[in-house]
Amino acid sequence: MKVLFVSSGNTKNGISPIIKNQGESLNPFNIDIIYFTIKGKGIKGYLNSISKLRKHLKNNSYDIIHAHYWLSALVVSLAGGRNIVASLMGDDVKTKKWYIWIIYIFNYFSWSAIIVKSKDMYISLGLKKDTYIVPNGIDIDRFRPIPREIALERVGWSSEKKHILFTSDPNRVEKNFKLAKDAFDYVGDKNLELHFLKDIPNNEIPYYYNASSVVVLSSLWEGSPNAIKESMACNIPIVSTNVGDVEDVLSKTDGCYISSFDHKEFASNIKKALIFGKRTTGQEDIAHLKSELIAKKIVDIYNNIKGK
Repeated sequence: MKVLFVSSGNTKNGISPIIKNQGESLNPFNIDIIYFTIKGKGIKGYLNSISKLRKHLKNNSYDIIHAHYWLSALVVSLAGGRNIVASLMGDDVKTKKWYIWIIYIFNYFSWSAIIVKSKDMYISLGLKKDTYIVPNGIDIDRFRPIPREIALERVGWSSEKKHILFTSDPNRVEKNFKLAKDAFDYVGDKNLELHFLKDIPNNEIPYYYNASSVVVLSSLWEGSPNAIKESMACNIPIVSTNVGDVEDVLSKTDGCYISSFDHKEFASNIKKALIFGKRTTGQEDIAHLKSELIAKKIVDIYNNIKGK
């Protein structure tokens, strides 16, 4: 089966690692993935890509076009694509109501299926027909426990201190770095350092998780945050706000804590995670989210569309 992945190509490393990893996970199922990236930021960048994609589709044939994020799916529709699978990532459902109305319109006229990342997104979207809950899978060969001393040396952090890792770029408003920083300050431990992930190559990220004493996610909203599942696969204690599918993923794992948006409560949970002070059973607890199992669900969606 030949599938075209359509997504933004504006990150520092081109295609998002999340999307590239998903594409690679489909290869064992005899799925031939071709990537079309949208260059240029904002609505203008997406609109400028319509004619380029239309030309590409005239010269190439695909069984399925899988668009990642709602704007990419709109581009595919306007370029005349067919058998469209629209993967919604979180912001497109959880931010502005008018996004959802546009999604309704394009879903009715041209999309064959919608993938959302969590039950929370499914409920917020409110569409049932041909809408599937499929979180991103985790490559447990890549995201795995690594001895902390090796990870600390790799990332250049002090072995004399404990380390809190904020899982994103602190400048992204929806990631709510202020809560993590306020909680860190409230803990007030001079032997504790706060770090964040920004412009880190995907192959290096497992070392950052494994060098961490605690991973924190303080987002205002999420779909199905990969950082939580990746940290779980590395068996690292976690403190997170209750967004997306976080509760489903980590609530049964000792050493992982769900917090409100109150910085004092968040700080209290950081202290609990530090006191826990050892590896969790995270990877075992998310065995159902292995990339190969998630890939099989996506292939089933593709086959269902082809069979119609």
